[in-house]
Amino acid sequence: MDYEQSPDRRHVGTAAVGHGGDRPKKAPVPVKIIVAGGFGVGKTTTVGAISEISPLTTEAEMTSAAVGIDDPGQATMKTTTTIAMDFGVLTIDQTLKLYIFGTPGQSRFAFMWDDLIKGALGALVVVDTNRIDDCYPAVDYFERAGLPFVVGVNTFNGQMSYSLDEVRWALAVREDVPVLSFDARFRGSVRDALLVVLDQALDKAIRQKSSYS
Repeated sequence: MDYEQSPDRRHVGTAAVGHGGDRPKKAPVPVKIIVAGGFGVGKTTTVGAISEISPLTTEAEMTSAAVGIDDPGQATMKTTTTIAMDFGVLTIDQTLKLYIFGTPGQSRFAFMWDDLIKGALGALVVVDTNRIDDCYPAVDYFERAGLPFVVGVNTFNGQMSYSLDEVRWALAVREDVPVLSFDARFRGSVRDALLVVLDQALDKAIRQKSSYS
């Protein structure tokens, strides 16, 4: 942004600094968050609903070669598949900006996960209660990696086949792992879920700091 020249104002880069010692505002701290889960559970929808920019998606039309591999049966009418990742951005406030990466849901793209989670502080595992077992690989991966994560049951179909307690039991996740419901279609619902992910990441950082002191 350009500022008009005035006797008591000078330019430093693109920010204006007055003689009174005012400094330009600091850029928001970038935080990388992963959205993971099985095929067709709503990861791309989640990223698209929350992103303040047009989300970057890398989807391709499914072909006959994907039958039996990418096709989740009657659970969804999905005709495309994410072949690399989804990407979106969300500014929480002036101090914090989320960079959200959605993983591909197919097991044959699992080799990409190690690169995708580099630098991530937390993850949201999206679950469809009609196909709970599809999210097992994501839960197992984040547990092994030691990355804080939250289980988010997507209620996009307006109902849940199982309660949150039953989902927790089925996934056998630790008691300190939040299991919540959200609707991937709605920005506010997705935002609330991501804030819980941030809380988990902060809790881990505090525990690590305490262990070092």
